[in-house]
Amino acid sequence: MAQNKVIAGDYEGSIVMGFVTPGIYPTPKTPIELTKENVNSYEVITEEHRKSAASGITRGLVGGALLGPVGLLVGLTAKTKGTHVIAIEFKDGKKSLIEIDEKLYKALIKRLF
Repeated sequence: MAQNKVIAGDYEGSIVMGFVTPGIYPTPKTPIELTKENVNSYEVITEEHRKSAASGITRGLVGGALLGPVGLLVGLTAKTKGTHVIAIEFKDGKKSLIEIDEKLYKALIKRLF
């Protein structure tokens, strides 16, 4: 089952929630909305990404420092049905690796399309 939280990077440990407008909640009353206005880019991390690190976003955002300590976790959760690991780069330069369930994933993809 997905943790629905930030598992690495900026805002690590924060809850991710919201089915209309998903957001990261570093504090209960101040969400960072995951919308086109706040997010510069995102990438769904799969087992293939973890092994090859072929894309630029994956290499720069999740490779090295971010993926090192959570590499095993990403590998395990990427295989879990209904669990999605996503690397997010915000317009302010901050970066987060989030793990979310299927409902949040669908809401996030809709907001960022």
